[in-house]
Amino acid sequence: MEEFEGYLDRALSQMPDIKVNDSRFNIPVPRIFYEGRTSILDNFDNIADYLNRDRDHFMKYMLREIGTAGKIDGSRAIFQGRFSEENMNSIINSYVDEFVICTECGRPDTHLNKSDRVLMLKCDACGAHRPVKKRRIRKDS
Repeated sequence: MEEFEGYLDRALSQMPDIKVNDSRFNIPVPRIFYEGRTSILDNFDNIADYLNRDRDHFMKYMLREIGTAGKIDGSRAIFQGRFSEENMNSIINSYVDEFVICTECGRPDTHLNKSDRVLMLKCDACGAHRPVKKRRIRKDS
């Protein structure tokens, strides 16, 4: 038994250190500017592309969370009302927590798919899958 532990200690000492670094997933900072009573998220498309999510799905979530009307105009999103960069950042982060990050491994390598009318989050990194909360938004509406 002691010989086995010696081999195990030797093997462990030769293994490289595991580096956990999630710096590869840095969500772009929302660029907000105002025109009258509207807030314009100038880099909306860039953020949706970075999150690898459908922009309509992302927009519906943002509109529901903000509680206002809005639309996608080219590569930017226009919201009725004045909303700060911090407010938008908070909403984007809550979207990421619910619809992007895997709850098992914490990686952003996920995609959404529908299975029997239930929206599922499937992780490409660890293979986990879970239903997305139904109270939020439906992908097809």
